[in-house]
Amino acid sequence: MSKCEVTIESLKREKDTPVVLIDHKGFVIYVNRAFEALFGWSSEEMIGEIITMIIPQGMRDAHHLGFSRFVTTGEARIMNQTLKLAAVNRAGEQFDAEHYIVAEKVDGHWQIGATIRPLSKDSE
Repeated sequence: MSKCEVTIESLKREKDTPVVLIDHKGFVIYVNRAFEALFGWSSEEMIGEIITMIIPQGMRDAHHLGFSRFVTTGEARIMNQTLKLAAVNRAGEQFDAEHYIVAEKVDGHWQIGATIRPLSKDSE
């Protein structure tokens, strides 16, 4: 699947790459098995939780500002491009990862989805 074809539905079909979907309020609505394996939380533990669980503490304010701006204005600055961002797993370990974030309106509300691929020390 090329990056230009990434949709919320295509993310739901992804099996090998960790995927997370959130609603317009920032709550997790879906994670796949690859996400569970990488982050250490089951889908049952993640669904309904705020996405900041996987965002390092020092990046949360920036996330809240950007997320609020996007949901309010629909103006995307980081969507549909590869980003190197840190993430945090269940054990509290921070790691660098390649994120690819997309957003779509579903039933009149934004849904945001992301693939999160851990980066090896060699690729940094």
